[in-house]
Amino acid sequence: MELKMRLCVALVSLSVCVLLAGHVSAQEEADDMEMDVEDAIDDMHEEELEEEETAAPTTPPVPTVTYKAPEPMGEHYFAESFDKGTLQGWVLSQAKKDSIDEEIAKYDGIWAVEEMQNTKLPGDKGLVLKSKAKHHAISGLLLRPFTFDTKPLILQYEVNFQTGIDCGGAYVKLLSQTPDLDLAEFVDKTPYTIMFGPDKCGEDYKLHFIFRHKNPKTGEFEEKHAKKPDTDLRSYYTDKKTHLYTLVLNPDNSFEILIDQTVVNSGSLLSDVTPAVNPPAEIEDPDDQKPEDWDERPKIQDPDATKPEDWDEEAPAKIPDDDAVKPDGWLDEEPEYISDPEALKPEDWDEDMDGEWEAPQIPNPVCETAPGCGPWERPMIDNPNYKGKWKSPMIDNPNYQGVWKPRKIPNPDFFEDLHPFRMSSFSAVGLELWSMSSDIFFDNFFISSDRSVAERWASDGWGLKKAAEGAAEPGLMTQMITAAEERPWLWIVYVLTVALPVVLIIVFCCTGKSSASTAAEYKKSDEPQPDVKDEAEEDEEPKEEEPEVRKSEEEEDSTGEAEDAESEHKDDSTSHEKSEDDVLRRSPRNRKARKD
Repeated sequence: MELKMRLCVALVSLSVCVLLAGHVSAQEEADDMEMDVEDAIDDMHEEELEEEETAAPTTPPVPTVTYKAPEPMGEHYFAESFDKGTLQGWVLSQAKKDSIDEEIAKYDGIWAVEEMQNTKLPGDKGLVLKSKAKHHAISGLLLRPFTFDTKPLILQYEVNFQTGIDCGGAYVKLLSQTPDLDLAEFVDKTPYTIMFGPDKCGEDYKLHFIFRHKNPKTGEFEEKHAKKPDTDLRSYYTDKKTHLYTLVLNPDNSFEILIDQTVVNSGSLLSDVTPAVNPPAEIEDPDDQKPEDWDERPKIQDPDATKPEDWDEEAPAKIPDDDAVKPDGWLDEEPEYISDPEALKPEDWDEDMDGEWEAPQIPNPVCETAPGCGPWERPMIDNPNYKGKWKSPMIDNPNYQGVWKPRKIPNPDFFEDLHPFRMSSFSAVGLELWSMSSDIFFDNFFISSDRSVAERWASDGWGLKKAAEGAAEPGLMTQMITAAEERPWLWIVYVLTVALPVVLIIVFCCTGKSSASTAAEYKKSDEPQPDVKDEAEEDEEPKEEEPEVRKSEEEEDSTGEAEDAESEHKDDSTSHEKSEDDVLRRSPRNRKARKD
């Protein structure tokens, strides 16, 4: 029983610790996020105070500052946070799409620079796609063109689908550097070097990475698509949070795609894109034709085989069972179905038009208690002599030549480009989108060749935004309930998690009887106890006897009245009398006292 109590206490303590740990962890995380935001705000307050003290001897009231735009520190080609509140440096397309209706050909979708809906950082602004079911196009020039040589390319920006996304994209294009590049005429066919970013329609969640590779022999460009990520992208489109999308291209042709600074896809430009960068060295000859006498049959019928003389092709597959016997009680004279006696001819029945009326057939009630009705017939069984139509057996074709394939010839278009990283230079970044959803929020575009510089930009922008959003997230219980509403099967997990410790506690704490309760029952009933005892009781007996012996000796030495001690022992319960007698028998002095 003592072991069960210990296990019970341990289980309860463990459950309480787990709950407290989860609560404390969630609270500390929220507190840390709040502290990050508060520290950033405090730092901005101090900077504003120092600037104002330097500018004027009298300090005016300090304005409330909740956000500070990130500043690029290091080599970069493009950096845009939109915190100036304008589209300065950006060009809206005035062009029209080709080969579509005039009404929808215009790039007349509205762009705006504003804060996010329900923003957690007042003052943080971004570029917002405002129109639904319209074409949008906007672009901006880089500080200088990016050339693919010995340095990597890092492209990153933020996206928030504030109202969700039904069908549309939020990808960015890096526009190729060409002499005739005109940002005011930016359309879907404007040459680009890389297209990167999220895209979704229906249940197809994509994260594009497409680059245009130039064929060195023909000079034509072909789009190469990176393999699909193994990660489930659904949550990034539905959680209405701001996510950071990053593309890293390295001079060794490796690439990485990250969401929120976590790699979701990676590979090589030489092996992980479709179609492949380099064509095969050999191709099938398009002019080659299969010869007329080419035999592709691996098996043929044996031409020398003959049908056996005893082969009967006319034998039926089923025959009556000659051993069958008609069951007793079979009603030969009773039909299996009879006309419904309760059926009545409809009043509108026209025998000239509808023919002679007949009552519908119903099962014969007489046959319900009989093994069967109507003429009895022997059941059919498989015919043991049935062989079916004879066919010649199949044998290996001695003239088999295999499946014909055109011969291989050298590929006239073959080339080998071992450095697909060296793409066309680009000089502008653009968004050319069509969406059935509005209020798509873009922010903190950044292009660099130094990954550490890009990571610092991300930390100053997206990192602060993430901390603010995290601090405003609901508590643990609210998150659990919300998750269960989206995935009802989680309720089962919650119930099992709570029920299992409760069941274990009941099993360990509320089963079995203690020795104390058994002894109490004997006292209440005053029945004699059996001489046989448990091992545990026998182990405890000597410990209980020693105090009794010492007590008896002290009483004898001090008062010499052993009879008083003996009378006190007689008043004890039956269970203690046997123990005291054993003690007295073991002690010589007590035996002498008893004898006197």
